Amino acid sequence: MENFGIGSWLQRRRPKSGNKAALISGERELSYEELADRSIRLANGLRDRGVAKGGRVAYLGENHPSFLETLFACGLLGAIFVPLNTRLAPPEIQFQLQDCGAVALVHSRSLEDLAARGAASTPVAWRIVVEDSTQGTAGTAGLREAETAPEQGATAVEDFEAVLAAGSDRFLDEDVALDDGAMILYTSGTTGRPKGALLTHGNIVWNCLNVIVDFDFASTDVALMISPMFHVASLDMGVLPTLLKGGTVVLEPKFDAQRTLELIEKHHATTISGVPTTYQMLCEHPAWEGTDLSSLNKLTCGGSAVPLRVLEAYERRGLRFSNGYGMTETAPGATTLPAARSGEKAGSSGLPHFFTDVRIADFDGAPAAPGAVGEIQIKGPNVIPQYWNRPDASAGSYTEDGWFKSGDMGYKDGDGFVFISDRLKDMIISGGENIYPAEVEQAISELEAVGSVAVIGIPDDKWGEVPRAVILLRDGARLTEDQVQEHLNGKLARYKIPKSVVFVSDMPRTASGKIRKAELRHQIPST
Repeated sequence: MENFGIGSWLQRRRPKSGNKAALISGERELSYEELADRSIRLANGLRDRGVAKGGRVAYLGENHPSFLETLFACGLLGAIFVPLNTRLAPPEIQFQLQDCGAVALVHSRSLEDLAARGAASTPVAWRIVVEDSTQGTAGTAGLREAETAPEQGATAVEDFEAVLAAGSDRFLDEDVALDDGAMILYTSGTTGRPKGALLTHGNIVWNCLNVIVDFDFASTDVALMISPMFHVASLDMGVLPTLLKGGTVVLEPKFDAQRTLELIEKHHATTISGVPTTYQMLCEHPAWEGTDLSSLNKLTCGGSAVPLRVLEAYERRGLRFSNGYGMTETAPGATTLPAARSGEKAGSSGLPHFFTDVRIADFDGAPAAPGAVGEIQIKGPNVIPQYWNRPDASAGSYTEDGWFKSGDMGYKDGDGFVFISDRLKDMIISGGENIYPAEVEQAISELEAVGSVAVIGIPDDKWGEVPRAVILLRDGARLTEDQVQEHLNGKLARYKIPKSVVFVSDMPRTASGKIRKAELRHQIPST
């Protein structure tokens, strides 16, 4: 086999686990044999529509088997898979489709309007529609007519199952190397525009090996995915390692605490992953105490620290978390805290993953002493080689000796455990979603009344933290909180829109005129 990328996984897994359940989605079950066959047919269908090695195919939808079928089909072709966040606004979708140059967009029926508006004036020539489980199959017949290439500037709309059924079952064995691009995942940047992190097949493979080694994944694992797969943590830390080992993945389109508890018991789930808010909602649900959780042996959490009361609730059920630190650019694992040491090293993000190195650099770039705060830098085969079409961002993200500069501050203790102390980039993490203030500030600055604006995170019992806008108005101008939020509605994903707005008469600034956000946080009440 010439394909050494993730597209070959199902074909390599087929003779080992052919009849075993690979995916469970609602009442539907797909074996490894079926998943491999469907991915081959879809790959041929995409190739018939002009998708070649290096081409980009985007996906917009909640957790669904078609997400993974599209991912593996792209892998068979040597094409690049681009998962899109379903919570984004149409202009944000449009920017990402334009930036990556996707020629095809696979999307769920329920997101038809978002997909159509987002794909407008982009290179997308084919929209391939997946019928949601809640939508049935009504309306698919009319979509099966578009079987020829659309005219230039037009977009053909087809049914996913029709494309797949018409595709050849002939196995594709493209020459795909570990250094070839596999996925583009967009991550917000400090400049206000998201950057496409280009993950290679090798990045994904080595990250999966890190997960398998450090979390002891097995072919008997049943991973319940309650977090969206368009986030790299859910996909690369849960789904793909499980499938690589021949386990079973249970897909849920949306998180619901009661249903999650029911599915853990029904499928004897061994693995779940989420953010602190997810775990808090589970243990506070009335069904928590009566649910059989004895099958669980791996609980992974990222995004921010788990509140002590939540840790204690799980420990009373004999469960412990493996907390960790990482980012899209590290595919995404950088460190993990072994569950057995979660009490001893409370507050730590853990040790570097098995095939990953992490160092702390002082402001001169020299290694920092234990306990000294510096920038967290990462090196390893799971670290991306570059950003998509952003040589400027790529050049500034690595040291001369090849370490990725995270922009996050932290320190190592005497045992080598990493502790996060601050974020250089001022990133806000709200319910597991990353919010970069610069992007929100840029949108607010479009309002004529705004003289200057700073977006900061404030504590929130449910989401960990939420954004708050601090605005200095122009002389004589008037503006209300409602007007700010109304202006942002439709421009930004709802989770990025500040939950509150504070108007001030002055902004603390540096000598160069930059707003001192650290000082601002002390001045502005957090309630």
